[in-house]
Amino acid sequence: MYELKVDEYFSAAHQLREYQGQCERLHGHTWRVQVAVRTDKLNDIGLAIDFRELKGALNPLIELLDHSCLNELPVFQKQNPSSENIACWLYNELKQNPALASVKLQLVRVWESDNASAAYFEET
Repeated sequence: MYELKVDEYFSAAHQLREYQGQCERLHGHTWRVQVAVRTDKLNDIGLAIDFRELKGALNPLIELLDHSCLNELPVFQKQNPSSENIACWLYNELKQNPALASVKLQLVRVWESDNASAAYFEET
């Protein structure tokens, strides 16, 4: 089995509604996103998937998030833009991307700081 990972970053503000603490106020992070895929097969030139294809699937989603107030995006107007919900949204968007058809999307991990992250994945 092969596993490939790519990381990207974006900067955005958010606030956690009904949090009852400082994070309820508008604040920002430089978020890190990691996408991991797996496969047991390589193509004719020995690649699971070109890293450019993997990043090409992720980057348009990152661009939607970058330099935004996440709470104002349609997906987060009713649910909090927590690390957990961001990871889940990215996972579900990537899962539908035909560019990733040759691999299995393993997980999406989102860091809001160097020492705090949340991941979303589906059990198989």
